[in-house]
Amino acid sequence: MDHLDCAKRMLSFIDASPTCFQAVANLSRDLRESGFEPLDEAQEWNLVPGRCYYVTRNQSALVAFRMPHAAEGGQGEEGLVQGFQMAAAHADSPLLKIKSNPEMPFGDWYVRLNVERYGGMLCRPWFDRPLSVAGRVVVRTAQGVESRLVDLGRPVALIPSLAIHMDRAANEGHKLSVQKEMLPLVGTGASAGRLQQQVADAAQAAPKDVLGADLFLYYCQPGCIWGVDQEFVSSRQLDDLQCAWALMEGLKAAAPAPGRVALCAVFDNEEVGSSTKQGAASPFLLDVLGRIAGGSRVLPRLLANSFLVSADNAHGVHPNYADKADPTNRVVLNQGVVVKESASQRYTTDGISRAVFSLICQQAGVPLQTFANHADVPGGSTLGNLASSHVAVSAVDVGLPQLAMHSPYETAGVKDAAYLVQAMRSFYGSALVRTADGSFEVR
Repeated sequence: MDHLDCAKRMLSFIDASPTCFQAVANLSRDLRESGFEPLDEAQEWNLVPGRCYYVTRNQSALVAFRMPHAAEGGQGEEGLVQGFQMAAAHADSPLLKIKSNPEMPFGDWYVRLNVERYGGMLCRPWFDRPLSVAGRVVVRTAQGVESRLVDLGRPVALIPSLAIHMDRAANEGHKLSVQKEMLPLVGTGASAGRLQQQVADAAQAAPKDVLGADLFLYYCQPGCIWGVDQEFVSSRQLDDLQCAWALMEGLKAAAPAPGRVALCAVFDNEEVGSSTKQGAASPFLLDVLGRIAGGSRVLPRLLANSFLVSADNAHGVHPNYADKADPTNRVVLNQGVVVKESASQRYTTDGISRAVFSLICQQAGVPLQTFANHADVPGGSTLGNLASSHVAVSAVDVGLPQLAMHSPYETAGVKDAAYLVQAMRSFYGSALVRTADGSFEVR
């Protein structure tokens, strides 16, 4: 696989996906173009062997899956489905959420926006960057209300820094107040009401008909490939759209495995705990699996013969802060997919799941790295354990190495997205069959 072409296609997806709503809409479009059929949670499902489907929840989470062919799944007691091979990522990223009634005039001279943090962002890099507005609005229609996605797609806001002359200690560390210091400037006094009008125009509605909204500010600089030999890729929201995109690419490219449902879930709200109806801590995945299985009676047996890859990016060793990394389990950009391990069980990886995924990567010709947190620098958690609390399967946490995680502009290796696509194509194209507690056969 051409890693440079893969990185460019990934950047095109991320550039077009400023919020989780656009990300899920774009993934849905790509799935339809690849032959996946949309399902509605509120309707009956009549799943056909060999066909591909996807379903969304809240317009911000998605589950896509391919049913096995009838001839491959067997009949009678064994049934069509003999297990699930699943992967999961998340579509949300740390952003500035725009509050309701957002305009905050400063005299007759300026208009600022009232915002709050969504997720654990690095705040300082948000200053002095051109910001745009995207998300969804809910508009009044003749029949009721309707959600519409919007993206202004151009700079409309900026958070100006305070000049060094007015804060001589600015470079010596400073705790920022989001409510005071991170209010974006959007116009002069004469521009009052203009942003609401532009959002309504983007939704093809009158401002009075916009009854609700989930809007965010995002850094609108497109992603780029850089380095003296084009070694690096930088973009907003690499965490975790890089993994979400790569998992779906692997699913679409893989050949069907006998008796296995190949499934990919993209959740929302990982950055704020996942405890929503569309998060990994919700029953969304379990609901879908139950409907595929045809009932709760057979589901426990199928789950015992299933496997989950939880994909969320990992901290690459920083050349200026090497002391923050583990001495022997540090990962480097462009050196392959990362398996993440933690004694605290922040990650789902254990010896069995690591061995299975290692074998998959070896068969795919994909290099594998190991990440562990520095014992004195606890890292973050991810969605694997949350999903596993509802769907108890053998699972491994993986990711791609990156720098500047949760910055508005993150950096990764140009080769690594292609490595993950290649690994997931091998994963979905193999049948992982549990032969005993603690043993799997890769067919």
